[in-house]
Amino acid sequence: MSGDPWHAAGPPGSTPLTEEDKRGLIPSYIATRGELNEAEQSNILRAGRSRRWRRLPADQLLDDLVARGLHRAMFGQVWTWAGQYRTRELNVGGDPRTVSVAVRDLMDDAKLWLGGDRPMPNDEAAYRFHHRLVLTHPFPNGNGRHARMMTDLLLHSVGEPAFTWGRVSLDGTSTTRATYIGVLQAADRGDYGPLEAFVRT
Repeated sequence: MSGDPWHAAGPPGSTPLTEEDKRGLIPSYIATRGELNEAEQSNILRAGRSRRWRRLPADQLLDDLVARGLHRAMFGQVWTWAGQYRTRELNVGGDPRTVSVAVRDLMDDAKLWLGGDRPMPNDEAAYRFHHRLVLTHPFPNGNGRHARMMTDLLLHSVGEPAFTWGRVSLDGTSTTRATYIGVLQAADRGDYGPLEAFVRT
């Protein structure tokens, strides 16, 4: 809720902030969760309007330095740690020491999914890319939002329209967010059908 303290728990499925994470807040005026959400959304919209990312072909977009740069562009006016890989364990994502390798491996795999000897359909490559990036959870926070923008940029780079992601914001508590989390969990178990259906609803 907008009146909640800014450090209150986020929506279900979001990564909780540690005390160290919280010390990275840049704007001093933020007192409520609503103000934090507005500051982050403004930063994300600014990053989304930049032509820098849309000019990149897939082989250049699929780079761990680009992934980090996009996260920094999306959150760098709000958090000092934007663009830095996490250094702590989470309930998802595994050992933080493996994050950089996992991201690089994903980028290499996605290049093969799109341009290898037996390429996947573009949508399938994109939703599998999205799932693995979320599952890796490279950053302290903002992973879902970053993975959705990265995925839409990937689709743009191969001439496809962005995913619709349920056609509502996934940033707050809603039945659509619950569905999104559910289809990602199904993909964790190897069932990509619900995710495939969801991304263009």
